[in-house]
Amino acid sequence: MPLADSALDSHSLRIVQALAEHGSITAAARALGYSQPAVSQQLKRLELRVGLALVERVGRGVRLTEAGRLLARHARTVTGALNAAAGDLAELQGLRAGLVRVAAFPSASATIVPRLLADLGRRLPGLSITYVEAEPPEAVALVRENRVDLAITFSYPGDLVDPHRDSAEGLSVTTLGRDEVLLVVPAGHRFGDAESIDLGDLAGERWIGGCPRCRGHLLELCERRGFVPDISYETDNVAAVFGMVGAGIGVAVLPTLAIDSVGARSGVLIRPTRPGEYRTLHAVTADGAIGVPALGETLRALASLTVSAR
Repeated sequence: MPLADSALDSHSLRIVQALAEHGSITAAARALGYSQPAVSQQLKRLELRVGLALVERVGRGVRLTEAGRLLARHARTVTGALNAAAGDLAELQGLRAGLVRVAAFPSASATIVPRLLADLGRRLPGLSITYVEAEPPEAVALVRENRVDLAITFSYPGDLVDPHRDSAEGLSVTTLGRDEVLLVVPAGHRFGDAESIDLGDLAGERWIGGCPRCRGHLLELCERRGFVPDISYETDNVAAVFGMVGAGIGVAVLPTLAIDSVGARSGVLIRPTRPGEYRTLHAVTADGAIGVPALGETLRALASLTVSAR
């Protein structure tokens, strides 16, 4: 028997989507700003209307049934379309309202993102922006799951785990620009007077590795220069990298944004690599999402900021 037109509504679909994203009725209710009993009652009424169980008990919690998961998949499409419609109306209101959810990697959190938020807040005070920090693969997944609208990401040339290949299929990926990768060596280093340094000249040095993807890029760079780096120390903390280099216990490569995120440090020298190395910055959104006025304006502001920072 076909469902009545009134069986499904946007309110119910948002609840199912929130349950899929957050994994429990309590968390879904918190995310939506409702009480837990209200969400439970809404789910029960929806199950009666569709004639299928949408959630099942697992221990003290619940999980979506096959029917619930199917509905959650459609909910992402429907809520995306509703958000686009709301965005179009916001355009008619002169962008006096609107919501854009942003994710970006850690070094962007201290550099690009504050400038973006300040610029939008100054020009469009009615626009609401939420932000979560995530590495590129996770950020791309958040866009696909409709948990954020915009992911600021990066990729390295030749990166074997580039998050902008299969994982971004069907999404829109816009290139924002390049982030130069630089060498960090101790003050007084034998190549400290050079304008740039060939990585091959540092084959005998001890190296300080960064995040897993950055370490992978370092290995790939050194392989191209004919050696395997002695990565004796590993840390994701950029300030710690500067401290170790300044103490003379190793050298490192860092992207410019990472260097800018902690500011100038004494006891170290920063030099370009030879040949120049870089990573590429991207903006990832749902396909066609740039047509949503609030998101389109955010993308234009982001592009302007990254161009001016080069």
